[in-house]
Amino acid sequence: MASLMEELLDVLGKEEVEYQKLVEFAEQKRDAVIKGDIEQLGTVTVGEQGIADELLNLSNKRTQVLTDMATVLGKDPKEITITKMIGYLEKQPEEQEKLTKQRDRLLEVGGKMRSLNQQNEALLKQALEMVEFDLTLLKSMRQAPETANYDKNAYNTGDILGSSGFDAKQ
Repeated sequence: MASLMEELLDVLGKEEVEYQKLVEFAEQKRDAVIKGDIEQLGTVTVGEQGIADELLNLSNKRTQVLTDMATVLGKDPKEITITKMIGYLEKQPEEQEKLTKQRDRLLEVGGKMRSLNQQNEALLKQALEMVEFDLTLLKSMRQAPETANYDKNAYNTGDILGSSGFDAKQ
């Protein structure tokens, strides 16, 4: 059980490191969105994908270690969590404290990550709204109002006034 505990702490520590890297990438992403740097945004996204892959591997490993620990303790592996594991370690206060601290650090990094993701989401929405506004403005500048010209059947001909701006000659 001691080796499983060390392995669990090791996996959680590695997850924390990877999430810290994601926090750094999220900050870079925020700066790239603010500056409108598409190239930097692409680079950050590729880096995030690599970390996400590593986090998936670590998550699978953590699940496997928790399953092994549940088996050793005679508990249902499907219901085991880090918090429940902390509760099972009441007779081992040293291990319980280590696991509690590691869980709290991981939750703190996760909270930072969630906050940065929410900020980035809001920034991206604003950037998309600005692009949409710009496109609408450009379209409206290229379109001129229709004239009130009618054909012999009293239908609007749909003629458009000149789009050259001013018609005045200098």
